[in-house]
Amino acid sequence: MAARESLFTHPRFGAALQDILPVLEPGRSDSASFDNALELLVMSGRSLPHALMMLIPESWNDKNPISPELKAFYEYHACIMEPWDGPASMVFCDGRYVTGTPAFT
Repeated sequence: MAARESLFTHPRFGAALQDILPVLEPGRSDSASFDNALELLVMSGRSLPHALMMLIPESWNDKNPISPELKAFYEYHACIMEPWDGPASMVFCDGRYVTGTPAFT
């Protein structure tokens, strides 16, 4: 996230965006950092499912194929956000959606 904060210093975003930097609060847990990143994506207009798919994309390979459209979604967003490699199991709710990721062992 720190590498992408330089995008917010561009004049087209205005000075007000400087108030949200740094996006990830130093010294916080991985879960708190994830929450900060998720909040930024949702507050910038993405739906909770969209933001979560950006942060925690499902894996795909020959044994676990996905549709070409979904693969294109993940490839496009990989230019914006690296997959989060934090907690293995997550549960989310925004009052409309309840979703989660499985814990893999």
